[in-house]
Amino acid sequence: MGSVINSKADDNHSPVKRVTFFRFYAELNDHLPAEYRKKAFPYEFNGKPSLKNSIHAIGIPHGEVDLIIVNGTSVNFNYQLHGGEFVSVYPVFESLDITPVIHLRSKPLRETRFIVDVNLGKLALKLRLLGFDTLFSNSFKDHEIISVSLKEKRIVLTRDRGILKQNSVTHGYWLRSDNPKQQLREVVLRFQLQNSFKPFSRCTHCNSQLIKTEKSLLIGILPVDTLSYYNQFWECHGCGRIYWKGSHFKHILNWIEKLKDAQ
Repeated sequence: MGSVINSKADDNHSPVKRVTFFRFYAELNDHLPAEYRKKAFPYEFNGKPSLKNSIHAIGIPHGEVDLIIVNGTSVNFNYQLHGGEFVSVYPVFESLDITPVIHLRSKPLRETRFIVDVNLGKLALKLRLLGFDTLFSNSFKDHEIISVSLKEKRIVLTRDRGILKQNSVTHGYWLRSDNPKQQLREVVLRFQLQNSFKPFSRCTHCNSQLIKTEKSLLIGILPVDTLSYYNQFWECHGCGRIYWKGSHFKHILNWIEKLKDAQ
């Protein structure tokens, strides 16, 4: 057990207390109280806890941590604190090569794919609209999300810190905002997705790929007016939904262009 220092031992029979200084960087500070953000602070503990347990106790999901430096040397989550160390903790670098220091997950994901928790349905739809493989179900349980994430190498997107504190989670991100538009911007910026958009390539309903289909095959399926006004159509390979460039198409294109310029 450990805690940020706020008092001294009050009797001579208390267990020996040790102190290590932690400094968290970038968005990891979002998990900390305001008074501990972007600066070093003391962490008090008994025994020799692991870095992973200590980071959890401070309130940081280990799924967002990718690099830990102790007294100038990179270490892994199993490093045991002894007291007197200075620990610098950095977030996941999906897009940067930080070798030869110890990378705390085996390797960055080659293909950006997501699985989102039950509260992020609108975010899932927007990510699919941009062409990103995104799994979502309002019946997903936490253990199912984690299992699929590991099996299919998907990044967990969640508003629940608890999921990212599970020992088995390797890639995850805690959404700071509860607004779907802001959440999408967070994800795009966090994973540097601006040059990876493939809009209108994936079904927003079921996540399957869209394939181009002939207008003649849609006679009797779509209204006559729709077939007369539009010439290009796509069918979902999974659920069979039909898509075309309707009146909202230009509005979506403008929205995507603005998102590409997000900073």
